[in-house]
Amino acid sequence: MLIAAPISVIYGDPDALYILLSACITLIAGLLLWVIFRKSKKNVGKREGFTIVSLGWVLFSFFGAIPFVISGAIPSYTDAFFETISGFTTTGASILNNIESLSHGLLFWRSMTQWLGGMGIIVLSLVILPILGIGGIQLFTAEVPGPTPDKLHPRIKETAKRLWVIYSLITLTEVILLFIGGMPLFDSVCHSFTTMATGGYSTKQASIAYYSSPYIQYVITFFMMVAGVNFSLSYLAMKFKFKRIWKNEEFRAYLSFIAVFTLVITAALAFTLREQSLEKSFRDALFQVVSIITTTGFTTFNYLEWIPSTVILLLVLMFFGGSAGSTGGSIKIVRIVLVLKNGWLELKRLIHPNAIVPVRLNKEAVKPEIITNVLAFVSVYVLIWVIGVIVVAFMGYDLETSLGAVAATLGNIGPGIGDVGPLYTYSHFSVFGKWFLSFLMLIGRLELFTVLVLFTRSFWKN
Repeated sequence: MLIAAPISVIYGDPDALYILLSACITLIAGLLLWVIFRKSKKNVGKREGFTIVSLGWVLFSFFGAIPFVISGAIPSYTDAFFETISGFTTTGASILNNIESLSHGLLFWRSMTQWLGGMGIIVLSLVILPILGIGGIQLFTAEVPGPTPDKLHPRIKETAKRLWVIYSLITLTEVILLFIGGMPLFDSVCHSFTTMATGGYSTKQASIAYYSSPYIQYVITFFMMVAGVNFSLSYLAMKFKFKRIWKNEEFRAYLSFIAVFTLVITAALAFTLREQSLEKSFRDALFQVVSIITTTGFTTFNYLEWIPSTVILLLVLMFFGGSAGSTGGSIKIVRIVLVLKNGWLELKRLIHPNAIVPVRLNKEAVKPEIITNVLAFVSVYVLIWVIGVIVVAFMGYDLETSLGAVAATLGNIGPGIGDVGPLYTYSHFSVFGKWFLSFLMLIGRLELFTVLVLFTRSFWKN
């Protein structure tokens, strides 16, 4: 928050004092908690790791909402919390109907919540707060997206540092390229924050459509694709080990899904929008496919105006997500690949019931327990989506809006379909609806089980 305060001063906004006050409130609360619990045991196991991560994100969102409330930018605390947890979980679902009315300081803080949430606040704390010591691996496992976290270094603290160095360097590169393309420096920084976080918050109500520049759209498309890749592969790219990157099966599947969906939607747009150039159709299709599959949520066009078949394809993409170990949300490409492979092998096992045919990924056999975990995750994910759709429908929303709102919040995407499409916000939801969707954002960002395990009786037993 203190970083955002000078931004307001530089641009002459009147709310620098409110941001400083919010930072003081947060600091005092943190000091009080430290004084109260400073003598408690520091041993952090799996149970403590899950609790710290889950409650940590809720608390960060609780305090992160304060600047919006006391400045009067978002008077309702429910709305402010929704906007903030949407930022920290990199969802990008917003209740704001006039984003440009926010001060530069609050816009910067709003974008920063996504940048911090993208790599993970707990991972950040592992870099600057070594107080957690041996408990680091439990926190890292609980938070890093995907079935198995890739460690770039045997020590978890060094892994976190390297992740943040990669993350920061790529963000800085995007800032420079966007600025070269004519985007103002402030907007370049904010959009780079939210691109690398695959969050999708923009400083403009019209999102990226505000900038009618093919160059800017292609630059953001490229960095969304980079953000959707496992960061361990980005680390290899910096070491010029491109052969090892291409051998990664998830990476090839990720590019293949993008290519196939883009070509299909481009063909549909070229056929239905004949007055539009082929390059424009390709650009719109590529941008929207990458934005949805990486769960970023930026838009350059109201895709609900496209033919229904393309909208259905985008809805399907909302369940894919980026690579494991990326900042993307949803199910993740590696899980999709393993489910498809396991389904195909089940057909083979019907024909050859005595044959031992393991599921392989990157030419290595995948352990049965990992397959079980993946199938359980996908099943629970779909079940939660169905239950969520029913709950939202009971609130009085039509089926299309219910499908889109739950898919977009659970998958940390932001814009959905129906009344939560690119031209709409979530401001029309009731207080209960906003808290319910906030919960979906949280469990979606923290891989379901990290949060859901807290609600099991066995978790609290010795």
